[in-house]
Amino acid sequence: VQSTHLLNKYPGGGAAVESCPYVPCIFCEECYLLAEQNQLLKHMIIEHKLVIADMKLVADFRRYILYWKKRFAEQPITDFCSVIKTNSEAPLEEQDNYFLLCDVLPEDRLLREQLQQKRLREILEQQQRERYDISFHSMCMFCDQEFTGNRSVVLNHMAREHDFNIGLPDNIVNCCEFLAVLQKKLDNLQCLYCEKVFRDKNTLKDHMRKKQHRRINAKNKEYDKFYIINYLEFGKSWEEVQSEDDRELLDNLEEDWSDWEEHPVCAVCLFCEQQADTTEKLYLHIACLLPSLPGLNFYQQVKLVNFVRREIHHCRCYNCQEKFQSKGELISHMEETKHITLLPARSTWDQPQYYFPTYENDTLLCTLSDSEDLITEDQSEDIPVVSEDISNLKALKQSSVLNQLLSEENKSQEKF
Repeated sequence: VQSTHLLNKYPGGGAAVESCPYVPCIFCEECYLLAEQNQLLKHMIIEHKLVIADMKLVADFRRYILYWKKRFAEQPITDFCSVIKTNSEAPLEEQDNYFLLCDVLPEDRLLREQLQQKRLREILEQQQRERYDISFHSMCMFCDQEFTGNRSVVLNHMAREHDFNIGLPDNIVNCCEFLAVLQKKLDNLQCLYCEKVFRDKNTLKDHMRKKQHRRINAKNKEYDKFYIINYLEFGKSWEEVQSEDDRELLDNLEEDWSDWEEHPVCAVCLFCEQQADTTEKLYLHIACLLPSLPGLNFYQQVKLVNFVRREIHHCRCYNCQEKFQSKGELISHMEETKHITLLPARSTWDQPQYYFPTYENDTLLCTLSDSEDLITEDQSEDIPVVSEDISNLKALKQSSVLNQLLSEENKSQEKF
């Protein structure tokens, strides 16, 4: 292949490609809607004897077809395709030649790789726009609350208030379309998990609540395009990628690890770029800025660290919420106002979304210890349990804290 980038040499239609809903046949003037690509592939097999292998691994169907339409107009099909004879033992007039186009051909493999890379770049750019978009507007699917600003607001609300979690906002792309697809299913009285259709809205709500079906069906391929992980290896879902990782782990269980040498791991400060090869050094550095974390268990410490990481990443003071142009300006502000020495309000960080790390492989999280596990000598491990007075059961039932809990549970169920 003379050109190192095939899409530059044969761009395939430019802006017109993006807007046109039709895809032409490689050989004739027949056209099909993009959504009917299987009909086009069937047409090319029946009418033109062309078989294209592994089409599910092609990231951009229309560009792929347009590319080969131009190439086949320039050179004979046999320059690119393997010839498959059918009925080879039959008389000559009954034999057929089929042509196989696949990634064994270097040009085809390079084209597929470049289409995948282009699609991944476009998806990551779209995700980046959504992450910082503040014009988002949506209604909660389970209550009448309206949200504006960033998409994470409504996703976090549904996860926290309605126990409906479709994943971290940063792992999702084309969020508006995703929510519209889910809302349409609910409007059609369809359960999002088992996908059964119910006679009315109340029956659907009761079903999803009682069956714990307030989640999406991971087997439904319709949702794959809304998750970034599905674009990393095109044609493979997150389940397939994960199963490959699991198989690799099983295959390596019997390997000899006797020569393993642990390399020092550097943890990064919460506020600056300072790194330390031991946790003791890093704690000494951070202690000069942030006070100790008394009374926080391991999971609370994890959420606090992830919250601080995210606020600093967005150049926002976690105490007064003032936003700055650079991290340097933020730190100067926090040091001058002493905000850096004050812990943020617990209500801001003690939330489920901060169980997930802001930065991948954040070594600082691995060094946290659980303060609840530390029992001093003055503390007694034998904690007495005082039983309730059951001499008057009627009065006990009326004053029991269970009444309050049941009341709160009924209110939360009525929201949906």
